[in-house]
Amino acid sequence: MTTYVLVPGFWLGAWAWRDVTAALRGMGHEVYPLTLTGLADRAHLASPDLDLDTHIRDITGLVEAEDLHDVVLVGHSGSAAAITGAAARAAGRVSRVVYVESGPVPDGMAQIDLTGREFVEKRVVDGRRYPMPSWDELQESGASLEGLGERERALMAARATDQPLGAITQPLALGDDAAAFAALPKTLVSSSFPLAQVKELIATGHPAFAPLAGPEWELRELPTGHWPMLSRSGDLAVLLAEMA
Repeated sequence: MTTYVLVPGFWLGAWAWRDVTAALRGMGHEVYPLTLTGLADRAHLASPDLDLDTHIRDITGLVEAEDLHDVVLVGHSGSAAAITGAAARAAGRVSRVVYVESGPVPDGMAQIDLTGREFVEKRVVDGRRYPMPSWDELQESGASLEGLGERERALMAARATDQPLGAITQPLALGDDAAAFAALPKTLVSSSFPLAQVKELIATGHPAFAPLAGPEWELRELPTGHWPMLSRSGDLAVLLAEMA
């Protein structure tokens, strides 16, 4: 049995992992899907003070409160900075960090810098909320909608909540925990970006991909769109189970 903590990306809550959670539990694993503060069923907790540290504490708080060990910490897309910070702080309880359609945010950089600061900032509401863009805008930003049928799109549209801006604009600060994070085994799950291209960018030293050349990295591919937990939930569960 393996213990998984599943962290959703922008606009989503634990609900997005429902099918993956059920599949992993059906295989006998212990699974904790998490909603970050200010989103989904925790949207009422949004505040002007909410920042990246809040989301990091959400994750480490769950791990500590449930006394979890040897955790496979899985983050989708825009949760990359949060799971990176949480893995660094709780490295002694984490066995592997898995980035689904994302990658580690460099120390000192904010999630918004990887997402596209201009794209996000021109859509901000009330100075602190980033609503989910339209389907056309998402595709414009590079987020593939492959595999999302009418059911999945309706679910996302109905349940998406505004992303708290402070959580994606605060730079990640690993500090003394940087070495512990660097030593952790890590996996990249690429869905909308062909793995062959990822490997080519690593080989050419592209700054966003070069860190994935380290021996601690495993590279996996699950061809579909940007939301594999919705478009290929069963296959994603099987892939995660292989990391047990």
